[in-house]
Amino acid sequence: MLSRQHKLLVMKIVSLFSVVRGYNIPIIVLAQYLSAIFILAPEKRALDILLDFYLFLIVFASAVTIASGYIINNFYDSQKDLINRPNKSMLDRLVSQKTKLTVYFSLNFLAVLMASIVSWRAFLFFSAYIFLIWFYSHKIKKYPIVGNLTAAFMAVIPFFAILLYFYNSISFEEIENHRSHFAVISAHAMFLFLLLLIREMIKDLENLKGDLANDYHTIPITYNEKVSKQIITVLTFLTVIPVYILVNIYDVGYMDIYFYVCFLVLLFFLLYLWRSNSKEQFLLLHNVLKFLIVSGVFCIVLINPSVLWHGRQLISTF
Repeated sequence: MLSRQHKLLVMKIVSLFSVVRGYNIPIIVLAQYLSAIFILAPEKRALDILLDFYLFLIVFASAVTIASGYIINNFYDSQKDLINRPNKSMLDRLVSQKTKLTVYFSLNFLAVLMASIVSWRAFLFFSAYIFLIWFYSHKIKKYPIVGNLTAAFMAVIPFFAILLYFYNSISFEEIENHRSHFAVISAHAMFLFLLLLIREMIKDLENLKGDLANDYHTIPITYNEKVSKQIITVLTFLTVIPVYILVNIYDVGYMDIYFYVCFLVLLFFLLYLWRSNSKEQFLLLHNVLKFLIVSGVFCIVLINPSVLWHGRQLISTF
């Protein structure tokens, strides 16, 4: 049996895990490594990429920066979350604001330290990323359109971190040979950016009461729900552009199946969107987008499934 002190400690650890959204971090780490293995450096052995120490530092710095970003976002949104997510908010409040800020600054210091080991460019990149996250949480997120765009942009920045790492690690002569890899990940990033932007706008519809009570000037508040739904509809149809590029111009292997399924799901998503008018319905739409985003991470392996087979053969030789 745990004592009362131990139970409180466990609850505080769970609370901090909830604040940093620890369930999201492994997905982001996995997405970065899969992008490196299957898109950016398909000519390299998967084991070589996994054992790349500097790439590990980049991924680690990304994960830590994102975790600290969730903390500062939670810090500024504490009042709004009491209305929008009362149960989660009560759990998050088990950790004091002082402790949250201490962990926030510690994680940011660790991130820039890891980045500085890689290069001074990585140091500047993550310093700017940390500042952008803080400025978004402090100011930008309260404004319509620009807040949504910034939130979606920040979510794809970790993928450009590894893109820049690989770009800087190859010689000038090799750049031309890698242009297609960079174009593919840019198209993937565009598709992900649009899904994330749609999700941010769905969240605005979902969190209408809390945003209104805390003077957040989101699109549904500044304009109305209909305008928000119209913008979401346009953004959904814009996803056709990166999908067309990936499926018809570049070779994404069996991942084209994922994009076709995505397109069908998004059509039903739009039909349901225009019939939705409650928090529960918008939450369902939010979860559909989450599912598409997370499943997209795992479907990256469909670009070249033989890499997994070769990796399995390699491991079996040890």
